[in-house]
Amino acid sequence: MNVCFIMYPWHEMNPEDDSTLAMIHEFVKRGHGLAITTPANLTIRDSVAFAFCRCVTRKEKIPNSLKSFHAKTEFYDEMLPLAGFDVIVLRSNPPLDMIMLNFLDSVKDDVFIMNDLDGIRRANNKLYTAVFENEDNKIIPKTHVTKNKEYLKKIIKEGPDKMILKPLNGYGGSGVILLEKSAMKSINSLLDFYIDNKDGTTNYVILQDYIDGADQGDVRILLLNGKPIGAMRRVPGEEDHRSNVSAGGHVEKHTLTAQEKELCRRIGPKLVKDGLYFVGIDVINGVLVEVNVMSPGGITYMNRVYKTRIQEKIIDFVEDKVLQRVNAFERRKKLRKHVDEA
Repeated sequence: MNVCFIMYPWHEMNPEDDSTLAMIHEFVKRGHGLAITTPANLTIRDSVAFAFCRCVTRKEKIPNSLKSFHAKTEFYDEMLPLAGFDVIVLRSNPPLDMIMLNFLDSVKDDVFIMNDLDGIRRANNKLYTAVFENEDNKIIPKTHVTKNKEYLKKIIKEGPDKMILKPLNGYGGSGVILLEKSAMKSINSLLDFYIDNKDGTTNYVILQDYIDGADQGDVRILLLNGKPIGAMRRVPGEEDHRSNVSAGGHVEKHTLTAQEKELCRRIGPKLVKDGLYFVGIDVINGVLVEVNVMSPGGITYMNRVYKTRIQEKIIDFVEDKVLQRVNAFERRKKLRKHVDEA
């Protein structure tokens, strides 16, 4: 089959730690045709969606290490119709490019896209966790999202001693800070920095109750088709409260607790219903903090810690999905032929 990754530029990858590269490597090892492009390289020709692609040159021998594969991969350039691919994998970093989704809307019935476009629209930011809200806040922490500074200051004054403030469109731990009531004198300047832009526009921020145990890090769980396929504990560095590896944290082995398994069981069906087949969730003390649907990472770290190859499960799933679509198409074609000949 032929696969197109819509992603960030090849040269921006860290070849030793990039989850997207691990998936691409597995596709290529299995002999599938593979092309990469970026959202900026989507185009329309004669009312048909195309992309300026870099296509991987097929070779008999594929390096086993991701670092060697990244360095030795050769490409050739082609302008290709998106509907001609069997699979499109979206791996671009937040914030979501809505124009990219508009390009893909025209081919979503022809190609298996992971994840579903409408599902991404619903879940691309940190607001999506609110769909799992319950009265006793056992699934998600108490959360407030707004641009209203006076409301935020009121919540901070009336809330617990510790709270978490972060930008709505951040990722990789960027902009996440710990607020304490003892630092109320700094709140005004912090809110000005997070909310106000120089051009007069404003940004949404998220204010959440601090979860006990957050200082010990969080757990990243990867879910495929609603089921957990890997997990790791991310522990903050000595000089940072954030546990993201990109922010200096490190990874440790983690066995899912009964509470975490129950959390996955409760949210999995909703993710699948929304077409969010490959998702990364961040959990603290059994409570859901974030759902990552655009470019969930952690594959390479989990592979090293557990001596596994999570990407194999993902590619198996994609191959099965494409086969189901092909079989359904062939069945419909036979049935239509039967009707036509009646």
